[in-house]
Amino acid sequence: AAAAALGLLPLGKTQSPDSLLDIAARKVAEKWPFQRVEERFERIPEPVQRRIVYWSFPRSEREICMYSSFNT
Repeated sequence: AAAAALGLLPLGKTQSPDSLLDIAARKVAEKWPFQRVEERFERIPEPVQRRIVYWSFPRSEREICMYSSFNT
């Protein structure tokens, strides 16, 4: 609400903080490939798996192009 009042967000829009699950999944995805996580831990709840996989993919168009390029 304060950010909207300062003009940082459009009126009527509020920003909610990331969930603890998203924060943890993002940190795991930044450090380890998902395959390594699967090999290391015997049981990973499906919602946790989904969030790690989600954060494992690149976010920017530049990164997507870089990782999808077959040129070496």
